[in-house]
Amino acid sequence: MLSEFNCQGILRCAKYAFMPNKLSLCGPDDNRNLFAYCCEQKADQGLKIILEKFQTLYPYLKLIAHSNLIKDPFDERVIEAYWIGNELLDNISKSKLYWHLLDTHQLKKKLNKKLLDKVIGKIPLGAKPHHSFHVLNVWNKTNNLKLADLCKISWGKILRIDYPYLEVEYQPLVFDGKLKLGPLIDYRAMCVMNKSKFVNDFQVGQWVSFHWNFVCEILNNYQVIQLKKYTEESINLCTI
Repeated sequence: MLSEFNCQGILRCAKYAFMPNKLSLCGPDDNRNLFAYCCEQKADQGLKIILEKFQTLYPYLKLIAHSNLIKDPFDERVIEAYWIGNELLDNISKSKLYWHLLDTHQLKKKLNKKLLDKVIGKIPLGAKPHHSFHVLNVWNKTNNLKLADLCKISWGKILRIDYPYLEVEYQPLVFDGKLKLGPLIDYRAMCVMNKSKFVNDFQVGQWVSFHWNFVCEILNNYQVIQLKKYTEESINLCTI
């Protein structure tokens, strides 16, 4: 039986994992069940088992949890650390991240020596196991700016509600000699799919996060600050 605390962590994780799963980028072929869990706001062992099969996501959660002496990888603090960013990321040693990338993710088999050296060389510069680091510095080997922007977790302030979309103000990734967050633009992020959504009610002025153009959750001001901080750290490590 899962505790209520764990249920919240697992559900929160599932909301961010849904879209890459639907696009067949990560995890088992189980996006319909993931979507149903997220919309119904219910979690059980079945959802936990689905998320444990995400070969990139779950090992990162275990690394963050173990490094912070947290027993459950789906503890909500761990989930927030990976997807949004928090102080747990600062407690992970460079050596643990090094062996995590080499052994757990087997980057020696996945990257040529030049790319491997490039990724590993970012660890002493301050790399942290945040989702944005994996997207921008490990996964996005083609340096595709549009894909990287869709894959990182984005945040935006709601300007207008126009179901199935939210019109938000957000900063996209741009490149003008170096990678950075660009000026604020108006953007339409989907929040309803098959007449269902992860958040029941939205209000103009709220902050939301979105992944692969689908809204995941409402963020408070502090979470936005943290997400921007850790995302910018990953951007600063990225070279195109």
